[in-house]
Amino acid sequence: MSSEPELFFEEKEENESKIEVERKEGEPTAAFIGASWAALILGVAAYLVGLFNATMELNEKGYYFAILVFGLYSAVSLQKSVRDKHEGIPVTNIYYGISWMALLISILLMGVGLYNAGSIILSEKGFYGMSFALSLFSAVTIQKNIRDTQRARERE
Repeated sequence: MSSEPELFFEEKEENESKIEVERKEGEPTAAFIGASWAALILGVAAYLVGLFNATMELNEKGYYFAILVFGLYSAVSLQKSVRDKHEGIPVTNIYYGISWMALLISILLMGVGLYNAGSIILSEKGFYGMSFALSLFSAVTIQKNIRDTQRARERE
């Protein structure tokens, strides 16, 4: 009789472990994917809310918006070309170089724009810089997650 409760607990533990979702080798976890998307949404939303509420001219707002879009695109493009090169997928040197230059130029334009923005207080400059950096990093991470998931599913 005393072995029946132990047997019940052992069966319950086995059933609980079977509920876990199986990931493919190399596939990112759902938590990492969710955190990456949350970081991108948070970074872009914070940046855009800051621009919407800013007291700067509309052309300045357009400048900072264009830098955000340019930076996001160039970061994803660079991540893809670096990964393609690493995996032996052909990437032309001109595209690889343009991807690097585009990212560096977007970061430089953001820095120069914030440095020369006399109407923005220092704390706002830090806010724009950090939300820009968070957005770039999370866009690269999302691109990596998508690629890793695709690669893991192709292995099936």
